[in-house]
Amino acid sequence: MASDQKFVDFVLDQIENAGEITAKKMFGEYGVYSDGKIFALVCDNKLFIKPTKAGRAFMGDVVEAPPYEGAKPSFLIEDKIEDKEWLSELVRVSVEELPAPKPKKKKK
Repeated sequence: MASDQKFVDFVLDQIENAGEITAKKMFGEYGVYSDGKIFALVCDNKLFIKPTKAGRAFMGDVVEAPPYEGAKPSFLIEDKIEDKEWLSELVRVSVEELPAPKPKKKKK
């Protein structure tokens, strides 16, 4: 089941002061970015954040699940998705630890 735009918009509205937050449609689901750095996926109307040491320390009690079949487990955000401050801080600490996006190769 693909995610709907309404849920994606809700997720984007929940995240504040963590850079420019955008979403791109990918194979019926969505990648979520902060200043061009992917940090989360929205799959089946669920939010999955890439696991980091800082994110794990911030969350404490972590629920991990793969966003889609065959994927590595990510942090599944369910109970606190409506807590703007908590979610925004999780995104900030996680994004700081993630590597910068690789520069795109120019097409010949």
